[in-house]
Amino acid sequence: MQAPHCSTCRPARKPNGACFPKRYTIRAAAAASATALIVIACGADGSVDSSDKPHHTAEGFRNNYPTGPRGSFRKWQQERREKGLPKIPEGGYRFEVLKPDVAWLQANRTEPALTWIGHATFLLQIGGLDILTDAHLTDRASPLAFAGPKRVVPPALRLDELPYIDAVVISHNHYDHLDRPTVKRLARQAGGSPRFFVPLGLKGWFNGRGIGDVTELDWWEQAQYKGARFTLVPVQHWSARSLWDRDKTLWGGWVIEQPDFRFFFAGDTGYSQDFKDIGRRFGSFDLAALPIGAYEPRWFMSIMHVNPQEAVQIHRDLNARHSVAMHWGTFILTDEPLDEPPVKLAEARKAAGVSADEFFLMKHGEMRRLAPLLRRADAAAPAERPVTLP
Repeated sequence: MQAPHCSTCRPARKPNGACFPKRYTIRAAAAASATALIVIACGADGSVDSSDKPHHTAEGFRNNYPTGPRGSFRKWQQERREKGLPKIPEGGYRFEVLKPDVAWLQANRTEPALTWIGHATFLLQIGGLDILTDAHLTDRASPLAFAGPKRVVPPALRLDELPYIDAVVISHNHYDHLDRPTVKRLARQAGGSPRFFVPLGLKGWFNGRGIGDVTELDWWEQAQYKGARFTLVPVQHWSARSLWDRDKTLWGGWVIEQPDFRFFFAGDTGYSQDFKDIGRRFGSFDLAALPIGAYEPRWFMSIMHVNPQEAVQIHRDLNARHSVAMHWGTFILTDEPLDEPPVKLAEARKAAGVSADEFFLMKHGEMRRLAPLLRRADAAAPAERPVTLP
């Protein structure tokens, strides 16, 4: 039901046509929008344009596979109020946070390693490169410093503790995955900006913030950089940084390859046929970083966020030798308890016959050496090669 119009309304209107009353402050409106953009799917997909790529539309982009109608954000919020969700434990959440060996990480150029900084941000050290995934090292997943989802667990590494970052992969433009203060600081790091790898349509956003070292790719396109191959692959999600730019930029997962290591980073995703497609194209993966949190209620979230059972299925679809869980325990975005995903993952692994070594959890700040995961350079070569860009 739309809010009624009244004589005390401001000239500005909400997208649904309702007006902002004078007491509805800019701060409150911005805070509500910042929170909603992390998790809601609003707006309609554009119609298909003349492009020969089915995921391109006249207005932007769409997923490869039909998802059915989207759930009602208003209904979800009403349910939350009625049920008192999300329920926060008395005293808040307590997660063990490890302090990485900063000196070792900064000096390391030879030992393959993975460090979980939190949420979807990993430091991947492989082949002499230091790579960040969905770099987010500030307090809030929001366009505002004073409102929006706030970290329950601080980043395990500060920006000034990072080694020189060679490359950053960005999966999509939601605020918990693309953080403006973080990428601006990285672009000013000593020694020069890293190379930012982004989905189609996002290069202009970076350029508009003075960041020029950007490679923009469409699904299945790839680029070589410092001896590594970066490929953007399709996943099921959406994009928006405001209430008016739904699906104007592309989203996706990333495949990062060295001669002896193939890594998959899912970003944010619902479950879809895309993962079997990726598995067929690349043959297998040595390590996949897969989301396991922000999944309840399923009637609303299933289109955009997998649950732990679906994450285990993705692990199998990709033919991944090992997978690591992410996108949990950092921001309170949805209805499930923040500490529930690891429990559900253990249940899903047991039901599927997948060991805790195959699909493992990391503590915030934990670093793992990846040497045992390396393979022969000629192992599991992909049956098909995506398009290569300079």
